[in-house]
Amino acid sequence: MRRSSSLTSPSAVVITVGNELLSGRTVDTNAAWLGRFLSDRLGIEVDLRLTVGDEQNAIATAVAQGMARAEIVIVTGGLGPTPDDLTREAVARALNRPLLLDQGLLDQLTGRFRSAGRPLPDANRRIAMVPWGAQLLSNPLGTAPGLLMDEQGIQVVLLPGVPREMNAIASEAAAEALRRVFAGRLPDIRSRELHTTGVPESALAGLIGDAFPSGFGGVRLAFLPEETGVDLRLTVTGGTASVGRLDEAEAQLREVVKPWLFEAPETGDLAEAVLTALRTRGLRLAAAESCTGGLASKRLTDVAGASDVFLGGVVAYSDDAKEALLGVERKIIDSCGAVSEEVAEQMARGALMRFGAEVAVSLTGIAGPGGATPDKPVGTVCFAAVHGDQAVVRRSVFPGNRDGVRQRSAQAALALILHLVDGRLTPPLD
Repeated sequence: MRRSSSLTSPSAVVITVGNELLSGRTVDTNAAWLGRFLSDRLGIEVDLRLTVGDEQNAIATAVAQGMARAEIVIVTGGLGPTPDDLTREAVARALNRPLLLDQGLLDQLTGRFRSAGRPLPDANRRIAMVPWGAQLLSNPLGTAPGLLMDEQGIQVVLLPGVPREMNAIASEAAAEALRRVFAGRLPDIRSRELHTTGVPESALAGLIGDAFPSGFGGVRLAFLPEETGVDLRLTVTGGTASVGRLDEAEAQLREVVKPWLFEAPETGDLAEAVLTALRTRGLRLAAAESCTGGLASKRLTDVAGASDVFLGGVVAYSDDAKEALLGVERKIIDSCGAVSEEVAEQMARGALMRFGAEVAVSLTGIAGPGGATPDKPVGTVCFAAVHGDQAVVRRSVFPGNRDGVRQRSAQAALALILHLVDGRLTPPLD
């Protein structure tokens, strides 16, 4: 089995388990998340990624292959109570360890179900069968804990396949355990993230490259693009002595990206920045949505504590609903079209009155694939944000499929609110 030098950081093999991953019915986001997390937060590089189905031989073979290659093998998926959850059995067999009942874990599971007014299902008892010598990794969001086993110096980590549970265990219990095992071999990594929206990655890279052709003096910059914007991660290795360099690089970068920068320290979501700006000014918000079907409202209510700012929203998908629920004039719909700046503004003013809010936002558009006209192609979306007598109205044409248009539209609507109430976020850069 491979052993790395005690002076170098360990590498990892990531194994994802599930027939749904092999068939393509489920996108393997877990492997991507683990790769970023291990590298960015622990300084552990992934040497190999494997995906196998729900079959004991395949899982055991993958684990053996991983152990021959790296000092850390992480397996995600197959820890639940159903018959196709076979990771425990497969790994126990690969490591030649018996599965034993963990009475403490069983008591914990029984108590958890009892507090919910239900008996523990027989199937869930499987969760309490643990390979001999395994350390339990606390799962704050589910029933199945993670498991950590030291096999002749190789750390085998088992995590649930449910992304939010996997993320929670990896970020806390598993990370703490790996730092302890590899103390002195993992680099001290410091990082900062800046959130931007309304500017394409290519344009952003050009602006930053022109301003800092030689980079940031040992501070690494990574671009993390999504449909809703581009996050910028600054990373430096070297402990407290490197914090000054990180501070300087962040300050320099902020100046370049300032027109598209927003602050969302808890969630990284523009909705958080919008709610904070409105809360600071004592303003309440309402929404009127058509093509996004409530997506902007969902983004807002995903942020804890949104209820003191966000009063509610109306999904007015049909022309009749726009007229009946938001007071949009039929003659405006007939003359300008449902996807128009005029209708968007009337939708926003209708939401403002219906909810008694101080600020309202609206959007109406063509997400596709049908409904386009020569002057309004797929991706055409009209927005309005109003605050008292003030109104900002825009039209954009977004690229992408139906989901991409909807995602970009919700983001643009949120950006328009922030632009209206405090002048931040310039119009999108083409």
